Amino acid sequence: MKIERRPSTAPAGRGLPRRTLLKAGGLTALTVAAAAATASAPAFADTPEGPDAIEGTYDVIVIGAGYAGVTAARELRAKGLRPLILEARGRIGGRTWTSTFQGQQVELGAQWIGPTQPLVHDELTRYGITTYSGTPPTRYIMPSGTGFQAFPPEEVDSRYTTLMNQLFEGAQELFPHPTDPLYRADLLATADRLTLRDRLNQLRLSPQDESWISGTTAGYSGGASTIGAYTALAQWWSLAGNNVAGYEAVMSQRITGGMTALLSAMLADSRAVLRLNAPVAAVADDGTRVRVTLKSGQVYRAPAAVVAVPVNVWKTIAFTPGLPTVHQQATTQGVGVPYSNKLWMHVTGLPDRVAARGAEGSPFTTLLSQNPLTEGQLMVGFNSQPPLDGTNTAAVRDAVRTMVPEANVVSVLAQDWGKDPYSLGGWALRRPGQLTTQLPAIQQPRGRVSFASGDIATGWVGFVEGAIESGLRAAQQAAKAVGSGGRSGLSSAA
Repeated sequence: MKIERRPSTAPAGRGLPRRTLLKAGGLTALTVAAAAATASAPAFADTPEGPDAIEGTYDVIVIGAGYAGVTAARELRAKGLRPLILEARGRIGGRTWTSTFQGQQVELGAQWIGPTQPLVHDELTRYGITTYSGTPPTRYIMPSGTGFQAFPPEEVDSRYTTLMNQLFEGAQELFPHPTDPLYRADLLATADRLTLRDRLNQLRLSPQDESWISGTTAGYSGGASTIGAYTALAQWWSLAGNNVAGYEAVMSQRITGGMTALLSAMLADSRAVLRLNAPVAAVADDGTRVRVTLKSGQVYRAPAAVVAVPVNVWKTIAFTPGLPTVHQQATTQGVGVPYSNKLWMHVTGLPDRVAARGAEGSPFTTLLSQNPLTEGQLMVGFNSQPPLDGTNTAAVRDAVRTMVPEANVVSVLAQDWGKDPYSLGGWALRRPGQLTTQLPAIQQPRGRVSFASGDIATGWVGFVEGAIESGLRAAQQAAKAVGSGGRSGLSSAA
């Protein structure tokens, strides 16, 4: 079954409320490369089902049940092949995770998508799933010379727009065709060496102005502006239309039913056999078959495999032959941001909807009011450095009060992606030099082993859009490998 690409009909930023800018600092790109999961047990058991399981043969082993892996599995099924998905966790997903807190659906990972991401919208249309937008805040809190204070919305809009335009001045020249990021490789040779801190230093902003924008650069970098590449955010900016409205719109839509709704539909369409609680220890390609060994010792074999786990996790798997040099460099350097802690909080004491942005080094880069509760409201916060212990409600309460003094945190549900053994980091944001030295080589297979992750996408790196793109490419590569070796893989052996 071939997917027909349909271009997005929604221009960047058109028809969207202007006062959504703090979503851009909300680090909602935790997607990238992952899938959602429900708090309840998935519809797919971790025991074989269907005729494939009875036969005990699979054509391709897909490692990881995130958006990249599930996309690859579905496309392989559409090509007449039989996929097996091995998922380390006890749920489908990866760096996105639909759960519940205080009786409400929450996203511990990916939360928003945008109108300039055509692949994910194609998938939503395909499965008849809708989106919705949240209610904008009524009060904006920003850094000031004396701490944090409320500013008029019009001032926030105007001032932040000016700063973002300064930050990304020249980005359109670097990425005239942002879905082909190396189109101006000549210009990128210098620009790709810059960190986001380097770019801030070039601007020579006043301390007050820098405090308004450094939370964005440090937050998206996962802790400090010295981590992420300037070109990484500049490509996002160009993909979104080279303007603030488009950039904000990337985090303007939520999927009805949660991020898991779309993933579950795609997984059902794949008719793949899914094994949960199946972390992989080793992947070996002998030129004829790929042998995948679980940490439990269980072994699976098939003509091809798709490794659909985050780049940061590649180094925890023993590959034979070893990873290509570019892949080894990427997993050693890291692509998923190192510090990424998302906290959902039951908060009382707030009579209104608040959006607060921190500066670099603040306990939160962003705090956003979400849904009302019978008493109080749900608030979501994004923490990187200094790290917060999400199990320590008092510490979280104190951190929130540095930005919103009247807020009283009653309870917390947190997910620290940097400490998660199956992600080892949050959303993807390329480091300096990674774009020009690793793309497109990092997208290429090694023998019968292909790689799929939003971390290595051409376009929307770090988003569900990028994970889908990567899964489509890996499915083509794996199908080609199977075609060269036949469909007679022995699936498992003790």
